[in-house]
Amino acid sequence: MSTTPFSAALRLCVSLVVLATLCSAAIPDPDAAATVVLYNDAESASVSLAGYYAEKRGIPLDHLVGLQCPLEESISRADYERTVAEPLRNIFLARGWWKTEADLVNGRVGESSIRYVAVMRGIPLKIAAVPLWEGDQTASLPALLQHNEAAFDSELAVLGLHTRQITGTLPNPCFQERLLPGQPKVPWLLRVCRLDAAEPATVRRMIDDAVATEKNGLWGFAYVDSRGLTGGPHLEGDVWMRRVAADAASHGMPCIHDNGPALFPESYPINRAALYFGWYCGEVQGAFKNNHVRFLPGAIAVHLHSFSAESLRAPLRGWCAPLLEMGAAATLGNVYEPYLTLTTHLDEFERRLRAGSTFADAAYAAQPVLSWMATFIGDPLYRPFKASANRMPADYAAYREGAMLWAQKGRAAGEPVLQAKGRALKSGVVFEGLGLLQAAAKEPEAALASWVQARHFYKEEADGIRCALHAIALLRAEGQTGPALALTREEIRRFPRAEATAHLRAIELELALPTPTPAPHATR
Repeated sequence: MSTTPFSAALRLCVSLVVLATLCSAAIPDPDAAATVVLYNDAESASVSLAGYYAEKRGIPLDHLVGLQCPLEESISRADYERTVAEPLRNIFLARGWWKTEADLVNGRVGESSIRYVAVMRGIPLKIAAVPLWEGDQTASLPALLQHNEAAFDSELAVLGLHTRQITGTLPNPCFQERLLPGQPKVPWLLRVCRLDAAEPATVRRMIDDAVATEKNGLWGFAYVDSRGLTGGPHLEGDVWMRRVAADAASHGMPCIHDNGPALFPESYPINRAALYFGWYCGEVQGAFKNNHVRFLPGAIAVHLHSFSAESLRAPLRGWCAPLLEMGAAATLGNVYEPYLTLTTHLDEFERRLRAGSTFADAAYAAQPVLSWMATFIGDPLYRPFKASANRMPADYAAYREGAMLWAQKGRAAGEPVLQAKGRALKSGVVFEGLGLLQAAAKEPEAALASWVQARHFYKEEADGIRCALHAIALLRAEGQTGPALALTREEIRRFPRAEATAHLRAIELELALPTPTPAPHATR
């Protein structure tokens, strides 16, 4: 650890804040006691963020570890070993966090008191490829795995193996592990997540939102954007998205599921968003273009793409950094090409979060391989669904009650409850969600009626337009082009200056185009 006057003064301030927090804490948090925080000694913002996070989570003072490593996002393999891996192994052993199965130098870790590692902004994001590495074995590996570049966090996760094998993947023994609390079954595995973003202020906001959401709950809409695939090599990713949508709906969260080939279109009113899962585009496009979307505090937002986390310092590059700038508290992605089946299984990830897992536990239970390309960006201790349902706002609580009745006992049980509570609360949320359920149940007339009610009760333009867009899409699917065009023009007249009206005008052009007359059959 550095002993420069600048860094020492900052650390003293951090120490006093953290010490005061620890003294005031009545009951130690076992997750906090099992967490190490890494920061870069060479960057004041990294030191400050480490102290801020430790203060918010009550992490013990001696669990803050400063490294003297490069500040760039990409680090060489040699620098990683020299400035990160070896110093950390020594610190973990010296402080008694690790005990190994062999000689405490080259042995695999057999006992550990550390489960989580929070990597602060300022620590490198990825490890660059190297032509040769002593002890590495490549001959038996297939061509797809002939890569030794890696996500910094994924490599750090296997620090306790003390292996020289850097090419290819290592199987994750915690992938799809049973949902059991307590100590890890695999003591050498570190569940590494990073608190990182384009700006230090964004990282602080992510920390604040995670802590606040655990108290107040994560309530809102889920937006899921699958591609409507029915076969081919990418079907697995689409299946993940559909399962996420089904799980959100079954737990009483209103879910807007776009199952078409395109992204949510530009100017689409993504509002009240607590969850977003989508794919597959290299750069921010569609509704997210120009950072138009604003997520609710604590939101989890993921766009699956091979290079979604190629950089976190550039606010408009890839997907991870932009989603965080739009207000998400956590995301995940890949720093290099991972190949679909070796990337994070998003259905498993969402299911673990719903069951109450920490962000880190959910991510590592959903990641099939380590020493590879995935990075998880958010507070590792964040449990978005920790708060009890009695803290839910009245309209979301009402929708949840009716929707779960529908999921468990059928439409006849849930629909009357949703209608009654929607009218009593004058809730656009309840009626919009009810319409989504009715549309999924192939009840178009009922869905259209519910969205009329939702539009009546909603006060914000974006919400009303979104309900109209549901109705327009349903009418088009039913072949009712005339009513769809009439509703589109009605919404344009009502909201001529709304941001989402640009999308309505594009729909109007599509619907107003004359249907081509089929060419007459040739006669002989």
